[in-house]
Amino acid sequence: MAIKKKSMASSMNDELATRVLDQIPTPVFAVDMDMKLIFINQQGRTLLGKESKDALGHPCYSLFHSQHCETAECRMKTAMASGEPCTARNEAKIGDRVVPIEYTAAPLTDKNGKVVGGLEYILDITERVRDEKRLREQSRTIQEISTPAISLWEGIVVLPVLGVVDSLRAKQMMNAMLTKIKETAAKTIILDIQGVAAVDTAVANHLIKITKATKLMGCRCIISGISPAVAETLVQLGIDLGDVATNSSLRDALGDAFTFMNLEVKKAK
Repeated sequence: MAIKKKSMASSMNDELATRVLDQIPTPVFAVDMDMKLIFINQQGRTLLGKESKDALGHPCYSLFHSQHCETAECRMKTAMASGEPCTARNEAKIGDRVVPIEYTAAPLTDKNGKVVGGLEYILDITERVRDEKRLREQSRTIQEISTPAISLWEGIVVLPVLGVVDSLRAKQMMNAMLTKIKETAAKTIILDIQGVAAVDTAVANHLIKITKATKLMGCRCIISGISPAVAETLVQLGIDLGDVATNSSLRDALGDAFTFMNLEVKKAK
């Protein structure tokens, strides 16, 4: 009688475990050492569009067709070999659909701690990937707006700079300027810093690097918009801009550029 009660209790525990796993709102499945499915919960069956009888016993790679399947990137194999859980992003091909997923694999052990297979749960990250793509596009748009390299005249490009200049912004400015020089074959580029919040040693070093990079492309760089306060700060900090051409205003810088390029602007008669 005691043995029968123990068997009934074990059966009830198995049923409860299955119900619990079926109610987890994400696909969960387990495989044996040959990568064949020995369990898949309700969400997993829904994802595959298959009943248990049509999925169990089949290799997981024949059902999910992910980019990692049957490669060294398979985290299930890694987890089974290392005994440690592994997480990765991937794409699974389910029927005609390609689903971006994040999956975590863990070793499945028996009561003695011996690895007898693997356990994996999958998160559909379609929305997350879509949001990340949207953020990247917005970030690219903001970068383009914050570093608008403008062809002001034939051979003359102006890059007005507003706000704070840090290492990332300086890199964006340099990329924008070098790209514009290549596109327009510009010979003079004016870096107008009138709208820069503050100029310190770091900002000055960024500006010097930008002017050197433009020089390597055969383009002369003029820094304009240096206010009295900025000039005083540069002197107090002992910053030497070297042979970098500077002007107090964009108008003066443009006149300097015309002179350098042997251009003359006259009033129409």
